[in-house]
Formats: sequence, C-alpha cells, structure tokens
Amino acid sequence: MDAPTTQPRDRRSSRWDEHRRARREQLVQATLTAVGKHGAGVGMDEIAAEAGTSKTVVYRHFTDRNELYVAVCTRVAEQLTRKLREAIGSSDHPREMVAAAVETYLHFLEADPEVYRFVVSHQLPTDGDDPLTSLSDLVGDELGALVAAALRNAGQDTAAAVPWGHSVIGGVRAAADWWLRADRPMPRTQLAASLTDLAWAGLGGVVTPRTP
Repeated sequence: MDAPTTQPRDRRSSRWDEHRRARREQLVQATLTAVGKHGAGVGMDEIAAEAGTSKTVVYRHFTDRNELYVAVCTRVAEQLTRKLREAIGSSDHPREMVAAAVETYLHFLEADPEVYRFVVSHQLPTDGDDPLTSLSDLVGDELGALVAAALRNAGQDTAAAVPWGHSVIGGVRAAADWWLRADRPMPRTQLAASLTDLAWAGLGGVVTPRTP
C-alpha cells in the first residue's frame, strides 16, 4: 500500500497565520506607545484606541491582558538582551564588561521608565511564564560564564561563577528598581559607576590572576 501523502497546507491558512502574526506585533507596538503616553497603569481601552481598534479585536489576537503583557515583555526582553550582549562583547577586560552591562541596563530603563515600570509591576499568575525572570536568568548565566572564564584564567575554581553572576544581576536590578521609585536621586552614570565598583570589589579579588 502506498504511504499516505501529506496534503500541502492551504495558502489561505498560511496567509492568515502571517496576518495574525503581523497584527499581534502591531498590537504589541501599540501597547508600548500607549504606555509611553499614559504611563505604566495604561488600560485596555487606551491600548485599543492607540491601535485604532476595539478591545474586542485585541482579544481576538490575545486571549486576555496577561497574554498581551507576556508578548510586550518578550519584546522588551529581546531588545534588552541584544543590547546587553553587545555591551558585554565590547571589551575583553572583565571589569569593563561588567561596567558596560550595568550602564546598558540602567540606560535602557532610563530611556523609557514607564515601559520598564509596566513590565516589572504586572503580576502574572503563579503558573505564568515571566519573560523578565527568564531575562534575568539568561543574563545571570551569561555573566556567570564571563566570570568562569576569568576564574580559569586566574587559576581559580569556577564552581561559584554562576551564582556570582546571578548575584550581580540581582543586585543591579534591585538597585535600578529603587532608583526609579526614588525618582532617580543621582545621575545614571554615578549609579552605574557605584554598582560597578561594588560588584568588582567582590569579583576583582577572585578573577585576578595569581602571582607566582
């Protein structure tokens, strides 16, 4: 018996998938624009108005506000991840890499603080997938890999590299959240330098090559 042949996918279905993907991207961008105009507490009516449509149409593409929120966070996380990777790759010196990552993170949130507040203030259900948590994990792992490489060069044990990387990222994020809540009481560059000094005070002593 001949094997069953796979029927080619209906072109109309493919076109609809592409249209739906493009429309979702438009709605994500409209949400970011609405947040910029109305602040982190933006409502669905304001988001729909920015998109030139109705809430009913928005919910055709996103099952609820949480799904739209996750899509927005994913967009923001992808942008920030790209910038952080570029910053970390801008130097071969571990301290300069840490400094570039801290400065990039703070610059990113200062450039659009309402978007940052929007993505960090929304609470997902306990079984939800939080892109920002995933982002923190990703950046922590990457910084941990950087620390591990520096430790190997210094002839040191690399076992603590990953938790150290995560501790640095966690500290920067906590300080950045405070900085925004306190209405930026110091210049961004000063905060970045202070956080870099603090991180390097711990890391510098263990990633410096041993002297014979």
